[in-house]
Amino acid sequence: MAGDDDEYVYDEATGDWRPASELAAAAGAGAAEVRDASGTVLKDGDSVTLIKDLKVKGAGQTLKQGTVIKSIKLTDNPEEIDCRHEAIKGLVLRTEFVRKR
Repeated sequence: MAGDDDEYVYDEATGDWRPASELAAAAGAGAAEVRDASGTVLKDGDSVTLIKDLKVKGAGQTLKQGTVIKSIKLTDNPEEIDCRHEAIKGLVLRTEFVRKR
């Protein structure tokens, strides 16, 4: 049970005032998993393969299907991953275009 000194936050989903600690625990438990195009869970450091040719805006280059991207990093958005490619710096790819190796 929440103590009397807890800070309360209005939960719009339920319409109730709930302890902040309870909402924080619920938010941590419901963290979205990042999945590739085939539904496999991705983690930091995984290698992925492109499943489609992608034109990279601003780079004037196309990444070909089958290109391997090593050592990905997850972002706050479960539909995007941060990548490194030798020709393109600061590359962010949508997870719908990659498959885990």
